[in-house]
Amino acid sequence: MKKLCAYLSIVVLTLCLSSAAFAQKPAVTAEETTTATATEAVVEQATVTTEEAAVEETQSFHQALKTKYIEGGVPWMTPILICLILGLAVVIERILYLNLATTNETKLLKKVEENVQKGDYEGAKEVCRSTRGPLAAIFFQGLDRVDNGLEDAEKALTSYGGVQMARLESNMVWISLFIAIAPSLGFLGTVVGMVQAFDAIEKAGDISPTVVAGGMKVALITTIFGLIVALILQVCYNYLLSKIESIVTTMEDSSITFMDILVKNRK
Repeated sequence: MKKLCAYLSIVVLTLCLSSAAFAQKPAVTAEETTTATATEAVVEQATVTTEEAAVEETQSFHQALKTKYIEGGVPWMTPILICLILGLAVVIERILYLNLATTNETKLLKKVEENVQKGDYEGAKEVCRSTRGPLAAIFFQGLDRVDNGLEDAEKALTSYGGVQMARLESNMVWISLFIAIAPSLGFLGTVVGMVQAFDAIEKAGDISPTVVAGGMKVALITTIFGLIVALILQVCYNYLLSKIESIVTTMEDSSITFMDILVKNRK
């Protein structure tokens, strides 16, 4: 009888444990499902937030630039912006002029030499007249005075070469002026902004970090903008100087070759 009771107790205990296990399994599954759903929601929310932040960052660049422009003070930022616009306009004009002034000196010298060898100086002058650039203009002046002697032709090359060099370097002084003015205006705006910040401190009667930091930040924006404008124009200015130097070197070398051609074919 005791054995029977023991067997029945074991069976009942086994059934209870099985029922408890089956009852706990759905509860855990539901909890895992809830956790997974919450995690997915957080991930989706983070993704949406990231995308919105990226969109806001892309769309707010010009707005931030406009805000900084206004914070720097329109009366001080506007002259610096004008310096940038005018400076870039002169740079573009000089780039176009110098590109048009560039000539294939080898091809030009070859055509001039062919006509000079035949004694056709008028044909050589026509070649120079139809070719664009200061080099062809210099050659034309030399050919136009070759009848007066080689010395006059050489003097014409030298004199007219100086004129062409001056034309190549024209308007460069305006770029250098804007390079000097832009940061100067920025510094001036900074000084005025600092004075205004100290006035605000005096009126407030307290040197609070908020008042000091805010005033200094606004004051320094003009200096930053002025330095950026000066750097941009300085790079363009150096490029133009290198281009002018290259053209002048070509003019000098080609003038020597041109005089050699006249000496060899002078009758």
